[in-house]
Amino acid sequence: MPEIKERPILFSAPMVRAILEGRKTVTRRVCKPQPSANAHTTCASGNPTGGWWETGKDIIRCPYGKPGDRLWVRETWAADAQVDAVAPRDMSQGEPIHYAADGAVRQTGCAMIKPGKGRPSIHMPRWASRILLEITDIRVERLQDISEQQALAEGIVGVPFRPDDGWPVCTGYMVGPDDGKTGLETAAAKAFAGLWNSVGGDWQANPWVWVVEFKRVTP
Repeated sequence: MPEIKERPILFSAPMVRAILEGRKTVTRRVCKPQPSANAHTTCASGNPTGGWWETGKDIIRCPYGKPGDRLWVRETWAADAQVDAVAPRDMSQGEPIHYAADGAVRQTGCAMIKPGKGRPSIHMPRWASRILLEITDIRVERLQDISEQQALAEGIVGVPFRPDDGWPVCTGYMVGPDDGKTGLETAAAKAFAGLWNSVGGDWQANPWVWVVEFKRVTP
C-alpha cells in the first residue's frame, strides 16, 4: 500500500468555521515557484507526483501532498492560563485546548480554568489539532479561473436579499455566515477575490495556484 503522509496546513478563523460547518471543501495556495509562460501544467489526480513541470526542468511536487494524503489543520489556539509561560513543545499533550475560531474547548483529564494567551496557528503542535483533512484531488490553475461552484466550495455563501426597489429577491455573496453587516457581492467569485486580498493575496496578479480539494475525516 502507498504510504499516507500527514502535513500541517494553516487556516484563518473564518475558514476553520467554514470547514467545521461543511461549507469549505477546497483551498487555493500560490505555487512557488510560479510556472513560466511556456510551462506545461499537469493534474495531480492523474499524476503520481502531484505537480506541474516545465520543459527542460524537474517536476515541481505539490507541497501539500497527493490525493490520499492528509492535512492536519493549524489554527489560533490557547492552553490554560496557568501554562502561559510554557512553550508548546514542553506542554503535556493532555492540556485542555481553547480554539479561538468558534470558542470550542478540548477537555482532557484536566479541566480548563481560564484560557490563556492566544497562540498563533503556526505554533500549534500536531497533538492539539482537532481537524484532519484527506486530500481528494490536486490540480494547478490560474487564480482567476475559479468557477462560481468552486468559489462556493471555498466557503463563500449566497445570501438572499431584496433590492431597494423591492423586486425581485436576489442573491448576494460573502464569506459566511451572514452577519447582517458585511457587504454582498454580485457573484461568488467576486466575494472570493475579496477574501483572497483580505489575507494578503493579490487577486489582480492572477498567479498559478495549487487547488487542493479535501474531505474531513476523523482524527
